[in-house]
Amino acid sequence: MALALAEAEAAGGCGEVPVGAVLVDAAGNVLAAAGNRVERDHDPTAHAEMLALRAGAARLRTPRLAECDLWVTLEPCAMCAAAIAFARLRRLYFGAWDPKGGAVEHGPRLFGQPTIHHRPEIYGGIEERRAALLLRAFFRDRR
Repeated sequence: MALALAEAEAAGGCGEVPVGAVLVDAAGNVLAAAGNRVERDHDPTAHAEMLALRAGAARLRTPRLAECDLWVTLEPCAMCAAAIAFARLRRLYFGAWDPKGGAVEHGPRLFGQPTIHHRPEIYGGIEERRAALLLRAFFRDRR
């Protein structure tokens, strides 16, 4: 989670919402790390999770990441949660909960839907305080 938080801090420093994600293989080797790049790339899908999944899948040359885990600083939104399901990730670890935009423990609770094809193991609240402070400071400074 420390690397994901570093990615989030770097993204925030570039004017992006400070969210970071790291994809690791079963042995704990980092396959990809990314921070949000929505503004920089002019791409509404350039969330940290999406970027890490794309880079990891390209590196492994497969769309299925069944033996991989994703560490992300914020509870994933519906788009990212669906991508996590399609990638068949083994585990999802996230920091801060997102009552407004999250789709794992909040909102549509995507992995609890009967139509979802895959449900990773989910562990939330890891470094929650630090991840939440990054987000609060970012939005406070913008107001």
